[in-house]
Amino acid sequence: MLKPAKNTICLWYDGDAEAAARFYAETFPDSSVGEVFRAPGDFPSGKKGDVLTVWFTVMGIPCLGLNGGSAFRHNEAFSFQVATADQAETDRYWNAIVSNGGQESACGWCKDKWGMSWQITPIALTQAITDSDAAAAKRAFEAMLQMSKIDIAAIEAARRG
Repeated sequence: MLKPAKNTICLWYDGDAEAAARFYAETFPDSSVGEVFRAPGDFPSGKKGDVLTVWFTVMGIPCLGLNGGSAFRHNEAFSFQVATADQAETDRYWNAIVSNGGQESACGWCKDKWGMSWQITPIALTQAITDSDAAAAKRAFEAMLQMSKIDIAAIEAARRG
């Protein structure tokens, strides 16, 4: 029997929570799909036997996907921020999300095909925009503002001036 975490993020989906959970588990380390529960009876956005909830983990964070229907949509007020070690890792996550029906946004943000927002944030970017040299930090920040996917080499070049 399932013993949920004391604190779990509940994410609302329109019938595709299981597909989203499986994509996250295939894409990110320390991610998995747990129990899938089917509705014991009809509900406003589905029928008896439809997937109602999916327990899953995204990079160690426990989540519950709820197939609640079309009444609510994800937005940028909630996002997963993924700290990446290098350009290859940045590219891998960004490309996985965008090429699977997602869309690019600005400053390292993108959305997956279910509308969930992701910040694919290289550690080098965080270090650059928090540099103790205010001018270097400003240059890196201004470079970031011009980007969709973060280009670490361009951030480091801007930081150096």
